[in-house]
Amino acid sequence: MAQEKTPEWAADKGSGFELGTDGPRVIMAGVDGTEASWRAAAYAGGLARRQNALLALVYVQPYLAMSGVYGADVQGATAEVADDLAREISEHAERVKNVYTTRWKFFTRRGDPYTGLAQAADELKADAVIVGASEKAGHRLIGSVAVRLVKAGRWPVTVVP
Repeated sequence: MAQEKTPEWAADKGSGFELGTDGPRVIMAGVDGTEASWRAAAYAGGLARRQNALLALVYVQPYLAMSGVYGADVQGATAEVADDLAREISEHAERVKNVYTTRWKFFTRRGDPYTGLAQAADELKADAVIVGASEKAGHRLIGSVAVRLVKAGRWPVTVVP
């Protein structure tokens, strides 16, 4: 009886490949408290759970140019929004922890939303970027953060309606 020979491509030669480590490692979602961003976060959470990837939720605190002129405490207000988002995410994660678990982290930064999300995706080495469709009418004319991320072409981007 002939003995079967292991094909050369299947022989373990210390190639570094490990079973179970292929697929996405980081799925990033941009959140800002809008309904579309929560849908994007839920979609990204499902992807991360099924792929056993880290779910990175990123909120970019916007700078408002004229706020200093009027004496508004924009920095405090946007930090409060970030705290509220983190609290809502934690509460939701706590409610579903017995049903399924997803590894997640919340990140916040300051600046332009497109620039902040792009830098976060690069730093986190995101395998996918998930954002909600813009709910602002003006973005049809000048472009939204989602469109700018897609046009950058540096990561797979999913825009959730």
